[in-house]
Amino acid sequence: MKDTELIAALTEADIDRIVEMAWEDRTPFDAIEAQFGLPEQAVIALMRREMKPSSWRMWRARVQGRATKHAFRSAVDDARFKSTQQRIVTHNKIAKR
Repeated sequence: MKDTELIAALTEADIDRIVEMAWEDRTPFDAIEAQFGLPEQAVIALMRREMKPSSWRMWRARVQGRATKHAFRSAVDDARFKSTQQRIVTHNKIAKR
């Protein structure tokens, strides 16, 4: 499938989530591709289409060459944050103090 066909098949909620994930510094393009099936070039095309030109240029300058946006370059194995106050098994609530 071409990038335009992939993008056309997305819902508005999917597009919003992809834009949000693309803005996050620690979310690699590989995670977006695994979740939505969009390769890096399709994400770039989507961002260009959805953003104002000045915002797109700012985003593109930020992600270009950024190691955390490319899993194979990143030194971070698991970038997911887990609070030390979060319970391991039950209810995921902060324990009463």
